[in-house]
Amino acid sequence: MAAHPLALDLALTIRHDGRGGVADDLQHPDGLAAWIREHADALDAVPGAARSAADGDTLAAVRDLRAAVRALFARAVPGDPSPADARRLLPVDTALRRLNAAAAAAPAVPHLAWPDGADPVAGWRPVGPASASVREALCAALAQDAIAFLAGPDRSRLRACHAPRCVRYFLKEHPRQEWCKPACGNRARVARHHQRHHA
Repeated sequence: MAAHPLALDLALTIRHDGRGGVADDLQHPDGLAAWIREHADALDAVPGAARSAADGDTLAAVRDLRAAVRALFARAVPGDPSPADARRLLPVDTALRRLNAAAAAAPAVPHLAWPDGADPVAGWRPVGPASASVREALCAALAQDAIAFLAGPDRSRLRACHAPRCVRYFLKEHPRQEWCKPACGNRARVARHHQRHHA
């Protein structure tokens, strides 16, 4: 199971590449297939999802959904979104329509699994016979997770990292946390130091 909510892990497939640019882990179908395999437990209601990821249409649909999720994350965070991300965000109404349409494409209901010796795990199961394509089922599962996250209590902990060039979102773990990871904190301090001494 992923350490983060699935929707956050999807948003984090766009990140700072460490060289001043942005990396996209879902640039190619094999990247999506690898991401799905890493999140197999969370996506167990979508059999065949990793195989379907080799399809360019599935990749495009997931990337479109990711754009909607990132736009809604930008709306959810206190203050402004990351300056490095702001120019690429969808309008909120477009993002909402896209997210809701994906969630409705394969109706599902909550499902609880409780393996022996483990904590209970909530997931989603399709309603009725599986009539949706694997692509629709995958996007629906991702959209339903994003809706649950955005309407849930963890949304209040969601933050955009404001380190130079960072486009990541993170869940604030403690009151003084300002960046998604220590490297971003170091980069932000260096940038402030440079700005002060060259002003």
